[in-house]
Amino acid sequence: MENQAKSKQFISLRLKWAFGTAVGSLLIFIVVTMALFMTFTQSLFRQERSLLNQGMTNISQQLAKSDRPLTKQGIVTIIDPDQDHSLVQGADYQRPVIKELSDRHLIVNVYNPQGKNLLSTGRPDVRPALVNDRQVRIYKGAHHQILVGHMPIYSQKSRQVIGYLQVENNLNTYVNSYRQLRIVCILALCLVVLASGLLGYFLSFFFLQPLSGIHDTVKAISKDPTKDIRVPVVKRNDELAELIETFNEMLDRMQRYIDQQSQFVSDVSHELRTPVAIIQGHLEMLQRWGKDDPQVLDDSLAASLVETKRMKNLVQEMLDLSRAEQVEINFRDQRTVVNDVVHQVFNNFKMLYPEFTFTLDDDVDEKIVANIYRDHLEQVLVILCDNAVKYSGERKEIHLTLSRGMSTVEIGVQDFGEGIAPADAQRVFDRFYRVDKARSRKKGGNGLGLSIAQRLIEGYHGSISLESSLGAGSLFKVVLPIIEDEEDK
Repeated sequence: MENQAKSKQFISLRLKWAFGTAVGSLLIFIVVTMALFMTFTQSLFRQERSLLNQGMTNISQQLAKSDRPLTKQGIVTIIDPDQDHSLVQGADYQRPVIKELSDRHLIVNVYNPQGKNLLSTGRPDVRPALVNDRQVRIYKGAHHQILVGHMPIYSQKSRQVIGYLQVENNLNTYVNSYRQLRIVCILALCLVVLASGLLGYFLSFFFLQPLSGIHDTVKAISKDPTKDIRVPVVKRNDELAELIETFNEMLDRMQRYIDQQSQFVSDVSHELRTPVAIIQGHLEMLQRWGKDDPQVLDDSLAASLVETKRMKNLVQEMLDLSRAEQVEINFRDQRTVVNDVVHQVFNNFKMLYPEFTFTLDDDVDEKIVANIYRDHLEQVLVILCDNAVKYSGERKEIHLTLSRGMSTVEIGVQDFGEGIAPADAQRVFDRFYRVDKARSRKKGGNGLGLSIAQRLIEGYHGSISLESSLGAGSLFKVVLPIIEDEEDK
């Protein structure tokens, strides 16, 4: 039931991307459209208002030429004295007044001082207002708002009120343009939402396509962790390409860990099987008849002790390997003078193996301090020198070097013995790996020394490498980062 509920709640990232793109585009387009819509409509309204004011000015200037209160006959005479639609000559206007009276946008009404209608070009929607100054207002019309201007008409000579003028602009053109523009904006908004949603979906399908490969790979690995499958690499230079590359690297590491773990378990079981079988065989022999023979009893006890010691060493090395993988956590603040440790190990091995010739090339004059625990550096050098002693062959000579780079210190341990083939050289740092297992077991090795050394050095952000060839010996190089200005810390 829970799985069904979770599956019902699943929403594709492509749909989320498409929805987010559509909503974002809608909000942005609404803001832009509203700004353009308001600007355009306000411009239209100012044009309509200007048209009304211009008509009022033209008509009032023409009617103001009368010296007496306006009458119907007087208005006709003033407006068209020659019956030829003559132009009104003024400082600011040069257009026929008859056009103002015949303009379908405007409804002109002229009243005498007593409020009687003298001239009307249409039925007014607003009652006449006899005002003392010029006014332009918005009124509620039959279908929509209209613009109405009121003003008194003063005689140019006597400066007395000779009538009143009322001009109405029905704003039909403005309203029609307003409605058409609103419809266009709504359609544009719908188109933008649809187009941006589709574009967002297809873009998400294109950009997020690599996620399908990751999803399929994760699903396959969750069913079978040992399955060797990787995410298909895409030819793109973006975050998803880097994610795929990192993800595949993680899978490679995980696969290596699984393989190493399987190999580790196999090797441990194999390494323990032999000593356990030997001890069990001796004990069974003693139980049957060997305990009565002093010589057999001594030999069996000695052999059992040897195998027990081997098992103890193996367990100890396994513990060392486990601790080596945690050095970055437990020993990250340790400091060690590398010169002192190298010279100490060199002197100890000279004393332990007098039949060997040990040489040390130290090219460093000052103290070199590295971020490593002293015992761990000593353990690594002991492992390398011990291997060099074991595999030196007839030429019993060990060569140690100490040198400094720009920001690193390099320690080399070289023998001139058997050497290692290139195929084996790539695996000498693997757990329990031996180039010659029979000879290595006789020499007391468990195949964990180099693995411990590698884990220790890499835990301190260093590196260890091998250069070797059959019959010419081997050279192990340890490189560690240097800590500068130790005295000031």
